[in-house]
Amino acid sequence: MTIRIPPIQCLLTFEALARLRSVTQTADELCVTPSAVSHRIRQLEQILGTKLFGRADFSLTTEGIEYLAHVREGLATLAKFPSQSVSPGRRKLRLAVTPTFARSVLLPRLKQFSDAYPEIDLTLQVSIPLLDVVAEDADLMVRFGTGRYADVEHLCLAKDEVTPMASPAFVREHGPFDSVMDMEGLPLLRSPLEPWRTWFAAHDLDWPEPTEGSQFNDIGLMCDAAAAGMGVALLRLKLAAPWLDNGTLVPLYPRHVPSPHAHYLCWRTGTMDRWECSAFAEWLKKSLS
Repeated sequence: MTIRIPPIQCLLTFEALARLRSVTQTADELCVTPSAVSHRIRQLEQILGTKLFGRADFSLTTEGIEYLAHVREGLATLAKFPSQSVSPGRRKLRLAVTPTFARSVLLPRLKQFSDAYPEIDLTLQVSIPLLDVVAEDADLMVRFGTGRYADVEHLCLAKDEVTPMASPAFVREHGPFDSVMDMEGLPLLRSPLEPWRTWFAAHDLDWPEPTEGSQFNDIGLMCDAAAAGMGVALLRLKLAAPWLDNGTLVPLYPRHVPSPHAHYLCWRTGTMDRWECSAFAEWLKKSLS
C-alpha cells in the first residue's frame, strides 16, 4: 500500500492558517500570494480526503483540530534537525526562455518578481524551440509559436505585431517610405523566426520570401544588425522595444501587422502543483497584461 505524504509547504501553510486564521497574514508570513495559500489548503484537503476548516473564519473542523496536533508535532520534530546546506524556505525554479524575450520583456520586470518572492531562486536557460535548441530539465518554458502544443500544458502570455524597422541613418539614405513599394530592392534581413510572408500577405504583395542576404536565428541579433544599418528587419514591437526606445531603430511605416504567433508559457502536467511555479506563472501573466 502506497501512502501519500502531503508536501511540506502544505503542512506549513495549514499550521500558519490555523494559527493566524487569515489568508492575508498567512501569505505575508510565508512570503507567498494569497492564492498560493488557498491552493495549498485545497491540495492538502484533497490528499487527506477531508475538510480541515469549517467556516469562513477559518475555524477548524474536528478532523482539522486532530490533524493540527499531529502536524505541529511533526514540524517540531523536523525543526530539531535543520539543514546546513539549504536556506530554510528557499525554492528553486528553472525557466527556459527565448533569448530576446528574456532581454527585452522579462529582465526589465524581473526585479519585481524577486522583490515579491525573495525565497525563490530563479535560473534562466536559453531555449529556441523553433530551431530545436531546447533547455533540459526546465520547470517552465517560454515558447513563441502557434500555441498548438500537444506535449505540454500552456497559457498565452502575450500576442505581438510586426512591422519593418531600420536604423535612422538607413531611413534617411533610402527613404522616404511613402509606399510599401519603396522597399523594393532594399536588403531585407532574414530570420526563420520571423518570415517576411506575414507582412507581404497583409499588404497584398506577391513578393517571394527572401532567399539571399544576412540571416539570423536570434531576433536580438537581427535588431542589432538593423540598428547597425545592415538593412530592413521585420520585427515584433514588444521584442524591439529597447531599440525603439533608445532610437537606434525606427519603423518604416505606421501600419503594424498581427503576428500569427504569440508567446506561451508551457509546463508538464503536475508542475503547477509546486507553488513557486504557479506563483511565477500568475505573476508573469499579470505583468504582461
